[in-house]
Amino acid sequence: MSGWLRGISVFCYLSGINIPTMPGFILKTSDNKIIRFKYLDDAPVTAKAFASLLPFTRTFMHARVSGQEIWTDNAPSLNIIQENASVFTEPGEVVFGPSKPLRTKTSNCMGIYYGEGRGLDACNIFAKVVDEDMSLLKALGEAVGKRGEQEVVFSEWL
Repeated sequence: MSGWLRGISVFCYLSGINIPTMPGFILKTSDNKIIRFKYLDDAPVTAKAFASLLPFTRTFMHARVSGQEIWTDNAPSLNIIQENASVFTEPGEVVFGPSKPLRTKTSNCMGIYYGEGRGLDACNIFAKVVDEDMSLLKALGEAVGKRGEQEVVFSEWL
């Protein structure tokens, strides 16, 4: 890190200003819609681990019992612990089941809430859809609910 950039970082830290280092990721649907997500400051370890996996493709299905959620039980493996973990979610949040503790029922599952819902076990809440793309996320969730599974592509948002 250059001297002036380090100085800005120290100033921001001392001033309580948080400058995110990773803006987030994008999800591309099977009909080529792009949905943007930002990483949450409350889950930096999960966000960094997730970012290291990009790009990847997975098939998502609609949740049966946890509400308005699309999810996969075939998420890439992240060897992380619980961080910002809860069963209580808000519309637009993205969750990842940590591999630790071992009792976690949602280990290596990934979910995206497009409406109201509640997880089966605590997952790391690490990202949220940008406000402008919430309608696209809701349309994706409803399409998966009506038509079944859908393959989506995750990649870095620069």
